[in-house]
Amino acid sequence: MEIALVHRLSILSHPQRMAIFRLLMRRYPNALPAGEITQVLNLKASTASQYLSALMNVQLILQERRGTTLLYRMNLEAARAVIADFFVDCCRGRPDLCEPFFDYPRSRFTQTSGQKHNVLFICTGNSARSIFAEAIMRHEARDRFNVYSAGSHHQSEINPHAIEILENHGIETAGLRSKNTSEFRAGDAPTMDFVFTVCDLAANEDCPPWSGQPVSAHWSLPDPAKASGNASEKSLAFQQSFGAISIRINAFTALPVEALDRVSLQYKVDEIGKMMGMQ
Repeated sequence: MEIALVHRLSILSHPQRMAIFRLLMRRYPNALPAGEITQVLNLKASTASQYLSALMNVQLILQERRGTTLLYRMNLEAARAVIADFFVDCCRGRPDLCEPFFDYPRSRFTQTSGQKHNVLFICTGNSARSIFAEAIMRHEARDRFNVYSAGSHHQSEINPHAIEILENHGIETAGLRSKNTSEFRAGDAPTMDFVFTVCDLAANEDCPPWSGQPVSAHWSLPDPAKASGNASEKSLAFQQSFGAISIRINAFTALPVEALDRVSLQYKVDEIGKMMGMQ
């Protein structure tokens, strides 16, 4: 056990190997192709291959093949073993040492009368996908949730096609605006209970953790604004994005949130992210 821990720590001591480890942990349970890892971390393909092999050799990450593509996923059991070797074995499981690091509440979503849960949807631009999510969820469940959206690199304007589709579905658009995630990290910002990313670029960014330990998940969706073709084909891309987000939000709002502990709730929101065959 001690030898395995030393080897794994040695591999993780390299900044760029650690960066791959952190990226795959952020994207868990999704598996990422080597090309995306290389692009996100600005690595040479040959360098990334060496780092991925090193992480695989100590079983910190797993490789799988999907068609002709090699994908990499976090080995959660191995990651847990590193923590356990530190605090359970080395420190003999002393509660005064272990509990501060593992004190994640399993059932903190008890809802009192009149209380609403805070939900934040994030993408890079906050111009279409996250705007769809904010507007749809407000329309469907504003009595249970306070809903917000933001972008890590937000646009000054919401995409007009997104507004058009929302209005065509009878969903209120008044008050919608493009916002930056920094607005929700300010001292007077509401504490989030749930944080969902809806684009891969936002999910891949190495951002500071959110206060309050919100349940988070990645609901990957292609950017409809990048669709090519004629006007009808571009409109179809926005319609498909709207439909995919609607299905996921309906599944989420149907969850018995107050009856689930954090582990069960995390599993449920991760499964919702796999809907429509998009991971």
